[in-house]
Amino acid sequence: MTKTAVGLFEDSGLVDGVVRDLESNGILRNDIRVLSEPLEIAGEGVLSTPRTDFEVDLTHDLMALGVVQADAQAYVEGVQRGGVIVFATGQKAESAAEIMNRHGAVGIENVSGSESALPNIDHDPSSQSVGTISGARMFVW
Repeated sequence: MTKTAVGLFEDSGLVDGVVRDLESNGILRNDIRVLSEPLEIAGEGVLSTPRTDFEVDLTHDLMALGVVQADAQAYVEGVQRGGVIVFATGQKAESAAEIMNRHGAVGIENVSGSESALPNIDHDPSSQSVGTISGARMFVW
């Protein structure tokens, strides 16, 4: 089973420090992914919907980790508002979540304004949230 810590940061200026701290704690750069909404998304053709495609892809990627749809939408909304998501995958995901929380990862309930799904409830038998809803969350998938 793979573990991934997911942290949403409203202040993109914090992310470089988060990544440095993750790396200094033994998390390989290849196991860290930083995602923000592209400033310019080139489209191909009149019917192109690159921004929507980006958001759908992000929702799909999050749900593949075990994030329920409502929470995935809250992450997408956070990114739409200028936030940045940091993913850390691997054996040290639990410590990565702690590091992200120390750096101010926001809870998705703070983004959406609604109550988040509770951790440890099986929404999909192959994956579940095992982290906190008040900051970075950890998923096992």
